[in-house]
Amino acid sequence: MLVKNIMLASVISAVSSISLLGCGGSSESNSTPKLNTKVALGELLYADKNLSLDRTQSCATCHNPERGFIDDRINVASREGTASAGSLGDDQISIGDRNAPSAAYAAFSPLFHEGTRDRSNKIMTDLDIGAYVGSIGGQFWDGRETDLKGQAGGPPTNPGEMNMPDKASVIERIKENSEYVAGFEHVYGGSIFDDAELAYAAMAESIGEFEKTDEFAPFDSKYDRTFLNFRDENYYEFPISSKALTGQVLFFSSNLTCAACHQLQPLRIKEELFTSFEYHNIGVPVNTSLRSFNGVANLDEGLLNNPAVTAVTEKGKFKVPTLRNAAVTAPYMHNGIFNELETVIRFYQHAKDLALNLPGGAINNPETNLPWGNAEINENIAHDILGKNKQNLDNGEIEALVCFIISLTDARYENSLDPVKVENCGL
Repeated sequence: MLVKNIMLASVISAVSSISLLGCGGSSESNSTPKLNTKVALGELLYADKNLSLDRTQSCATCHNPERGFIDDRINVASREGTASAGSLGDDQISIGDRNAPSAAYAAFSPLFHEGTRDRSNKIMTDLDIGAYVGSIGGQFWDGRETDLKGQAGGPPTNPGEMNMPDKASVIERIKENSEYVAGFEHVYGGSIFDDAELAYAAMAESIGEFEKTDEFAPFDSKYDRTFLNFRDENYYEFPISSKALTGQVLFFSSNLTCAACHQLQPLRIKEELFTSFEYHNIGVPVNTSLRSFNGVANLDEGLLNNPAVTAVTEKGKFKVPTLRNAAVTAPYMHNGIFNELETVIRFYQHAKDLALNLPGGAINNPETNLPWGNAEINENIAHDILGKNKQNLDNGEIEALVCFIISLTDARYENSLDPVKVENCGL
């Protein structure tokens, strides 16, 4: 179970206040410090820009809690005023080559491992899709960090992100702040700062513990409020619309393979995560627009960039993301090449046609009116799953699927949804 929710409201101002205390201010004497749990420490560390070299970037900068825990900033690599596919670093120059994944619901990703996942429900049986065998879980698009603690420890010393020279420098920034010092010593022991490695690990663990709170995973979307409570005779709210229900039926039908990768549990029950945490190459094209700004030339080999993975058969595979909050976390795919959910769905139709060698594979990308582009990694494309889609979707069916995905938006982000789409969906 996730630990008790600690809201992020006023975190930025709280960090500022604490910073003043660390510069000569005083706090009310109390035998128990304000930051007296790992979660309390992690909440403020998550939003603290002082942990980057130029003091401009925090975890929350690239995983904004007000925008579905993604990087919603505009930079030179942005297209048509949308959030950039690549994040700008603390140096205000570096631009990443991957789309910052949402931190929402990331706590449910299992530890990275090789294993088998059963897919033996009726839909997968009808589609003749068997068990998955391969890499599962972990953090980042390639699972290179096993857990949240490992993920949280990466960005501060990454030159393209928070850009601190080493772990000891990060700990010195923490020690500038008397409230942090009191909190770390209370939670981790009075000698925690004697070893920079241990103190850094404590920082990363604290952020990871905060990311396990309900703040990141409330399970309160319209889908949840409808589907999970409709059996309660005292529950009368039915916020999901007929269009969204049509999309839900399509999504879980035996005509489409959506649920092969975006359904974790055999039955549609409480707290479905809409990701299997599997790894697949679905033939996503190179984002040439992004690379015209960041100067990256090498192909992104995905899972093969994970030090724990050596088999070339894993090249080009990326972790399946959750569909929760997908309607407010554009752009899409590991390289942020698509801006609209409709485009993503049409890309899957294009991928189906390619897998089956049908002429429909030549249909253009509706965002550019140009051909989709060749897959960045041609090997290992999941034609076995993509080609099992049996249905050519019309415009109404694509809209219904989009409406269903919109219904997976957490309640706090409903005001960020496209109002025209919400109205058209009846949501």
